[in-house]
Amino acid sequence: MKFGPVAVADSVGAIAAHSIRYDSFVLKKGETVTRAHVESLRGAGILEIVVAQLEGDDVGENDAAGALARALAGAHVRIEKPFTGRSNLFAERAGVLVIDEAGVNGVNDVDETLTVATLAPWKAVVAGEMIGTVKIIPYAAPRRGLDAALALSRKDFIKVAAFSGKKVGVISTLLPGLKSATVTKTLRVMSERLAPMGGEIVCDLRTPHESGALSAAIREVAPLADIVVVFGASAITDRRDVIPSALVHAGGEIVHLGMPVDPGNLLLLGRIAGKPLLGAPGCARSPKENGFDWVLQRLFADLEVTASDVRRMGVGGLLMEIVTRGQPREGQQGETGGSGDDD
Repeated sequence: MKFGPVAVADSVGAIAAHSIRYDSFVLKKGETVTRAHVESLRGAGILEIVVAQLEGDDVGENDAAGALARALAGAHVRIEKPFTGRSNLFAERAGVLVIDEAGVNGVNDVDETLTVATLAPWKAVVAGEMIGTVKIIPYAAPRRGLDAALALSRKDFIKVAAFSGKKVGVISTLLPGLKSATVTKTLRVMSERLAPMGGEIVCDLRTPHESGALSAAIREVAPLADIVVVFGASAITDRRDVIPSALVHAGGEIVHLGMPVDPGNLLLLGRIAGKPLLGAPGCARSPKENGFDWVLQRLFADLEVTASDVRRMGVGGLLMEIVTRGQPREGQQGETGGSGDDD
C-alpha cells in the first residue's frame, strides 16, 4: 500500500487518509476520492492531500476485517458487518466466553496491521453483549499477512458456551449460632444468582452441621438435582472437615478444596453420582461476585471444571479490596462468629 501526499489531480480512486473540511465541503477520512471531490478541493485551493493507495497484494480494510472475523467466530457468536476496517463480535446467547488465548495471541503476532481484541476469557456474558473486535490498523492488510492469519485461525478461538437451565439442590447445615433469617436470605440470593443462567432451586434441605446427617442429606438430594450446593454453618478449613467428610461418606469425591480467588478461597469442588457438588464459601451468601460464581457459571455452561482449572483462576482472582484498609482481609467474621467465614 502506498501512503503519503499526492497532487489532488492524481488522487481519484485513492483513500483519504484524513478528513478535510472547508465551508460546506467534507471529505471524510477513509472515503474514496471521486472526481467531484477533486473539483471541490481545487475550488478550495487545496492542491495536495494525503491518501492511501492500494496495490495488487493489498486487501481492503473491510474485506480483511470481515474475513478474519469469520475465521475466528465460533459457536453463538454474531459477526457485525465490517465498517471502517472494524468487525465487532457479539454474543448470541447468554453464557461463558471461551477464548483460545494462545490462538488469538498467535493471530495478533502475524502482522501489525491485523488486530483482535476480546473480553477476558471465562467472563459471563449476556445475549447481545460485544465480546470482541477485529480491527485493521491501516486502510488495507497485506495479502500474505492476512492469509497467514487465516491459516492460523480456528472457529473455536472465540466462542460462547451457552448456559443451560439446570436444577440445583441446596443443603444448608445448621448450628445454634446461625439465624434462620440468614438461611432464608441465602436461598433468596441463590435464586437471584441462578435466574440469569436459567437455573432453579428444586430442593431446600436443612440438616445439623454434622458429618453423618449431612452425608444422608447429600444422598437424598443428589438424585433430584443437576448440581448440589452445600451452604455450611461453619467454613470449610480442611479436607477432614464436616462437609468434605460427609461428601466422601456419601460415596462422592473431593476434586479440589480451596481456590486462589478472593473472596471465595474456602470453596469445595466435589462430585457425587457423576454430578458436581459445591461446598459454598461464606461469601456466596452475598450477591457480590466471588469465586463461587466463576465455578457455578462454568458448570451451567456445561464446561468441565477440574482441579487444574480452579488453580488457574488466581491471575485476576483478587476481586475486591478496600485500599485504605490497614490489614486487608483481617478480622472478617461470618454469622457464626468463626474467623474467615466470609471467604
